[in-house]
Amino acid sequence: MKAAVLNQLDSLPVYGNHLDPVPRNEEQVIIEMKAAALKNLDKLKTYSAYYAPYEILPTVVGTDGVGALPDGRLVYALGITGTMAQKALVATNRYTLLPEGIDPYLAAALPNAVLGSAIPLAVRAKMRPGNVIVINGATGITGKIAVQVAKHYGASVVVALGRNEETLRDLKELGADFTVSLNQSDEEIVEQLKLIDQRTPFDIVIDYLWGKPAELLIQSVVLTGGNTRAGKVKFVTVGDMAGKDISLASGTLRSTNISLLGSGFGSLFPQVLQVFNTEVLPEMFSLLAGGRLKMETENIPLEEIVHAWKADTKGKRLVLTMG
Repeated sequence: MKAAVLNQLDSLPVYGNHLDPVPRNEEQVIIEMKAAALKNLDKLKTYSAYYAPYEILPTVVGTDGVGALPDGRLVYALGITGTMAQKALVATNRYTLLPEGIDPYLAAALPNAVLGSAIPLAVRAKMRPGNVIVINGATGITGKIAVQVAKHYGASVVVALGRNEETLRDLKELGADFTVSLNQSDEEIVEQLKLIDQRTPFDIVIDYLWGKPAELLIQSVVLTGGNTRAGKVKFVTVGDMAGKDISLASGTLRSTNISLLGSGFGSLFPQVLQVFNTEVLPEMFSLLAGGRLKMETENIPLEEIVHAWKADTKGKRLVLTMG
């Protein structure tokens, strides 16, 4: 079969031939791959410095994707073998059936963004209908989905922060009630956030940036003078695109009703991931198929894997197509 093959660590995968995967037992099944999103995890696994790189080489890259079962039904699944190929091996009955009529390329791109948005909101922050949600880094791929998921879950107000001015304008159509440009001065950002917070007190912050933008957000909700805060602000960090560290004074946590949380594989129980696969993903795929969830992809044929690996597609998820 044709596949994206990694011959050695710290190199680019190339388009070439690889042996077809073979099921070892009845708990495994071959699917004909249609699409696989290119994610950071896929790239990280090709580096020797990564904590869990590929061990057996050459190998087919790709961790998940959309393919067709032997009976023709489309499914999303994690691959036992690499998914950037014409065929992949997946676990029988551990896949998610896709609604009829869904775009397979969008379906391949969606799960990673949902994992980084629905889980932080619903599981880590325990969001409730009526909550005011702040998305820090809303102009990225996952951030845009987070705005829509927050609205779907019943957010009364969604505040979106980001640097891409055009995307910030587009976010209004996706459900953002307020937008804050991170291209302003620190003082302007804090002042704008404080004004919004006073009008509609923040309940939950989903943060994809960390670094300076996170510091400014925390600063904006710190109690000053005789002010009191009616409810707790749950600040959930999901990424660190703006810096791996922040400066946080002890007094900030002692004087403000705020809690800091993280959302990632290390903070999630296996049961949560099971619910994600059996309940959350089917719901989101249904929204996607019905046009109630918007996402942009850039689709590139598998044979152009080297170009795809190097491509910069900010704001869009790159998807490799196999048919």
